Amino acid sequence: MKKQILIQTIAFIFLIHQTIAQGRPALPAKTPKVLYGTASYYANKFEGRQTANGEIFSQKKLTAACNVLPMGTWIKVTNLRNGRSVVVKINDRLHYRMKRVVDLSAIAARQIGHKDGLTRVKVEVLEKKKSS
Repeated sequence: MKKQILIQTIAFIFLIHQTIAQGRPALPAKTPKVLYGTASYYANKFEGRQTANGEIFSQKKLTAACNVLPMGTWIKVTNLRNGRSVVVKINDRLHYRMKRVVDLSAIAARQIGHKDGLTRVKVEVLEKKKSS
């Protein structure tokens, strides 16, 4: 029994150490339902590269990167300047120092009228998997 507790404690300490050593914040225990913040969109240099969940990134797919929400989460992103929205799936992570809420593919950014730079958005969590 003591050996099992010791092994679990060491594993826990190792995970905490890895998180701190990489400078990455741990994902929140409870997924927020609504977020407000800044959105950007992917640079073309990421086209064809592998995303954090293993998919190949395409500017033509309705996807996004987010550090706060779990992979596979479907979200509705609304441009607060014009009220236009798009539904995208989280399939990647932002750089750990990035303070933005979401990074959109080019097609998703166009659908909300986001042309260049940054824009203020509302992000609403829809569900883990998109319904048919």
